[in-house]
Amino acid sequence: MEFEPFVVADAARAGCAERIGMAKLAKMAFDGIDLRPLWAELIRKLLDGTADAGEGLDLSLIAQLLGDKQTGLAIQHEVLLSHQLYRSPCVSHNPRLRVLALAAATDMGSNTPIEFLLEDSGIELTILYVIPEAELPVPLPEHDIAIVIASDSEDCRDALRKIDAAVARWPRPLLNPPALVGSLDRDKLHRLLWDIEGLTIPATLVVTRDRLADVAEKAEALTDIAADLAFPVIVRPRGSHAGSGLARIDAADGMAHYLEGREEELFFISRFVDYSNEDGLFRKYRVVFVDGRPFACHMAIADRWDIWYLNAGMSASIEKRREEETFMRTFDIGFGRRHQAALAAIYDRIGLDYFIIDCAETRDGSLLIFEADNTAVVHNMDPSVVFPYKPPQMRNIFSAFAAMLERRAGLAREQAA
Repeated sequence: MEFEPFVVADAARAGCAERIGMAKLAKMAFDGIDLRPLWAELIRKLLDGTADAGEGLDLSLIAQLLGDKQTGLAIQHEVLLSHQLYRSPCVSHNPRLRVLALAAATDMGSNTPIEFLLEDSGIELTILYVIPEAELPVPLPEHDIAIVIASDSEDCRDALRKIDAAVARWPRPLLNPPALVGSLDRDKLHRLLWDIEGLTIPATLVVTRDRLADVAEKAEALTDIAADLAFPVIVRPRGSHAGSGLARIDAADGMAHYLEGREEELFFISRFVDYSNEDGLFRKYRVVFVDGRPFACHMAIADRWDIWYLNAGMSASIEKRREEETFMRTFDIGFGRRHQAALAAIYDRIGLDYFIIDCAETRDGSLLIFEADNTAVVHNMDPSVVFPYKPPQMRNIFSAFAAMLERRAGLAREQAA
């Protein structure tokens, strides 16, 4: 059966709402600005019926930034029922490129924070939320190139299915196609990457609460989950982000204690890999892939295994920052060269135009993969006084991302000519 391709229409005629957006609001929160006055102003407008759709979506984000995820998602749900198309601020009145980002109705951590990548680029960004209650708009808003920013989380699956059904007749280049985004969940990623030479990625298995309760009764029940599974293990709720619910369990009684504090029914479990260096510290790296090329994003150093950048105390230690600076400045001849073959194989297997890996190095020199996704935050919010080496590196990443978009859109125009 043949389908007519989608057509596109000017975004203004398609009812595109303006908003403050993720990048600006997150930067305000990151800088310690109190968002509660803005929350109070927007909630007043929402309650008296004068808030527009963009203000409603900003209000949803502010609620999440203030720690009230449930309220934020409830507001977002109501707003998106009536309006799905939003434009983020652009520094140019005559943008050199128009990008359409395809998002899911989910929390702020489950769509690619693309606004950070395009800030100050002169590229216009329009975000279309693909929701269960509505089909893709006909005609589509005008754009030169589209990119899927929804993740492989459970609440994005419907959006990915709808986009995937339309891929074959999409009128412009479409990056990060949903079929490839769907391979990034932790259990799927192991099946995709496990046999790459020079790479370590422990099998991550989905287990029910009842299976973990069995382990809490007797440690031998771990082998019922996987023959080679033994304490210590890593457990986290399925679908969790940023270390929420993440724990290392060393014995059966520890599993019992863990379950007492959790309400979820599905979890991920994997074996623990000790990736500490000889100095006893753990080093975790974030690497960004843009059109196949890896870039250093950040390096976190701590005396704890459950490390991410915000708990590593990087701003308090000049020694740690010097090491991170060296990682960034020498990436192409250091870390990137040491793992060149593994990084290239990762890109070939995953195949996305833009994605991120969080990783480490084991003592035997292999590349240890924690996760890969298309939604990790890549930003330039850190104060340049403390991290003077970061802004140039972030600008390199942002420039590479913008160049990829322009190159792909240009190729499509040439082929159509």
